[in-house]
Amino acid sequence: MIAISQKTGKRWEMSKPGKLSVSDFPIAPRRPKAAISKSAMKPASASEEAEAGTAAREPAAAPVSEAAAPRERPQRSLPNPSGEERKSKAIERALAQEDGRYRLRDLKRAHAREAKHYVNCPLDYDTKMRLQKAAFDNDIKMTVIIKAAIDQFLRDNGY
Repeated sequence: MIAISQKTGKRWEMSKPGKLSVSDFPIAPRRPKAAISKSAMKPASASEEAEAGTAAREPAAAPVSEAAAPRERPQRSLPNPSGEERKSKAIERALAQEDGRYRLRDLKRAHAREAKHYVNCPLDYDTKMRLQKAAFDNDIKMTVIIKAAIDQFLRDNGY
């Protein structure tokens, strides 16, 4: 079977009908690698041009091969701690994290201890509706109103 490309008008032969293979699809040719432009090879600043000019005049300068260039790296300015220093820092960090976990756990326990004392009291419908309306109008929770009312009553009666 012969197929014709709609864009280019090229013809190519397809394999058996019903079976497709890679050769059934037209593939664009690869682009050639772009040559390095002359502008990329020019120095970027005037100081670099001056250095390039003096380097060209000096016959004693040894040419640097491309293979040797990657080997010349600047010294790392980051500290390289010894094994003992790394171990001590890791232990300090672990102790600080553990201390933080203990403090958080104690804080949660203290909060839970304060919140465990519940009072259950039935209210008639009218009282409950008044309480809801007061809470809504003042934008506070009903428990805050009940707590304040109980506290006021106890203070007034000397408790």
